[in-house]
Amino acid sequence: MCARNFHPISVDIIQQEHQHLSAVIQTMLDFVRSIDKGEAPPDLKVFRAILFYISEYPEKVHHPKEDKFLFSKIKERTHQLDNVLDALIEQHGKGECLVRNLHNALLKFEFCGAPAFPHFRDLAEQYALFYYAHMHAEENDVLPVAKLVLNVTDWQEVDEAFMENRHQLDDTGERYRYEQLFSYIISNSATAAGAPDPL
Repeated sequence: MCARNFHPISVDIIQQEHQHLSAVIQTMLDFVRSIDKGEAPPDLKVFRAILFYISEYPEKVHHPKEDKFLFSKIKERTHQLDNVLDALIEQHGKGECLVRNLHNALLKFEFCGAPAFPHFRDLAEQYALFYYAHMHAEENDVLPVAKLVLNVTDWQEVDEAFMENRHQLDDTGERYRYEQLFSYIISNSATAAGAPDPL
């Protein structure tokens, strides 16, 4: 089978996970911007759920699969994306640091009130720009090249790794926990009507 005619399930998984992460980040932005407009602050429990999701799900589920399986396989086939992939892997680590900063800023906002809000707002906006650009690079720079350079056997190996990861999450109940957390966040979002379904 020609690789061009083979549709990798791992690509669908990456794109679906990006949709969910985008929806959660957008919910965070909606809440921050509503406070900035002088509206009543939403339940900060939702903020904490958002920060928990974007710290847990990317770091424990999404990024390891990309780094270990997809990115490494691309590097075996071409050096065309070496700099891009190295930058993305570095960003995976940077994202964790940015979320910690958001956690700290949220705590300060909770205990210090309005004077601490601008810093939290700015960090939320910066994180959104950072992560949207990160996902854009993966979908527009990495995946198109991957589809050109990886053969069917490569994709089958990557798909198997991604699916095995999902099976492990199911076996431990982790995927259900993330689905419940995602549903909670989106159900408390102003944009819930257009949100994607749980994974």
